[in-house]
Amino acid sequence: MLEPVSQPRSPTRRVRAFTVQRVFGFSRLIVELGVLSSFAFSLALFVAAIVQAYISIADAFRHLGAPGSTKHLLIAAVEQTDTLLVAMALLLISLGMQSLFIGDVKNVPDWLHIRTFEDLKQKLLGVVVTAIAVDFFSVALEWKGGSDVLIYGAAVAAVILSIGTYSVILSRQSAKYDGGTEHAAGHAKTADSEEISE
Repeated sequence: MLEPVSQPRSPTRRVRAFTVQRVFGFSRLIVELGVLSSFAFSLALFVAAIVQAYISIADAFRHLGAPGSTKHLLIAAVEQTDTLLVAMALLLISLGMQSLFIGDVKNVPDWLHIRTFEDLKQKLLGVVVTAIAVDFFSVALEWKGGSDVLIYGAAVAAVILSIGTYSVILSRQSAKYDGGTEHAAGHAKTADSEEISE
């Protein structure tokens, strides 16, 4: 019996397929540039926080024992923590985009492995909530009386509550998705084993 001879692809189809491949390749390049820019901002903030920490500690030791020197050092430490948290958020965005669009990142801790977009959002939400709380703490340290800090605190609490509620909903949706995926995988394995036994 003669096998059907496959028809050669027309030049129009070849050009169309090549154009689509080039478009996808260009979009991947854009994502890679976004990854590098986010990593560059993260690295710059880490370096800035380290330099600012050195300057603040050196200034605190020069004025050791002076009134308000300890509080000034505490405020500088909280501000540095806020800067580091923002740098960490940018680093998470960089690693997340790399994992989701380019490929897995090697030699990173397990908690930095990002497999889905929901994983990236969950990690970012935790960092954002911590950064907001730290920022409020720095404002409270410089508080000199009045009701402004209470209004600001209420706004911060509302934002954290909203983010927490969204995080809970997101985690439940992720759990349902993971459960459905595992169930489908188990069903597929069972079907394969039955076919082999037959």
